[in-house]
Amino acid sequence: MSAELGLRERKKRRTYQAISDAAIALFLEKGFDAVSVAEVAAAAEVSKPTLFRYFPAKEDLVLHRFADHEDEAARVVAARAEDETPLDALRRHLLDGLARRDPVTGLNDHPHVLAFHRLLYGTPSLVARLYPYQGRSEEALAAALGAGVGARLAAGQIVAVLRVLAEENWRRISAGERADDVYADAVAAVDLAFGQLRRGLARS
Repeated sequence: MSAELGLRERKKRRTYQAISDAAIALFLEKGFDAVSVAEVAAAAEVSKPTLFRYFPAKEDLVLHRFADHEDEAARVVAARAEDETPLDALRRHLLDGLARRDPVTGLNDHPHVLAFHRLLYGTPSLVARLYPYQGRSEEALAAALGAGVGARLAAGQIVAVLRVLAEENWRRISAGERADDVYADAVAAVDLAFGQLRRGLARS
């Protein structure tokens, strides 16, 4: 039975990935608004009902790539060492992401990543759907930080800072700068931002 379940799960993951890959390829080629769900289903060789079982909305075909990162800040805080503060853990994790050129940090100049970010930030309906994602990130982080309004306020500030830092990196790279050339400034911006967070949260 477990082998059967494992096979079924692998098949579901392959279908999920095939639909996603077909959708992103079409969106990058033609633009998000110019591609119908029916076209994506045909390209992925699945029916529309099957597609909607995996992706309830057209926007989810793009934004699912953020799903794994939705509770990332919360997971970092929860997994930190006993002698490490939440802010120190998040700062360490972000600096590691910059060093690895993690696309989530905005510091990645690979052509495919650039094209994906242009698709995302250049499509109003996709940008609008990012707000619920950020809200869920805040809720998860607040739960990891503790109970009460103080945790929610801190989570809101932290998630906002992470978003602004990533957008600034993306803005510069989108304008033509290389990730390697932006890296030092990106690190300095993290130090500045987390210093401000630490002082502000200490007063709250």
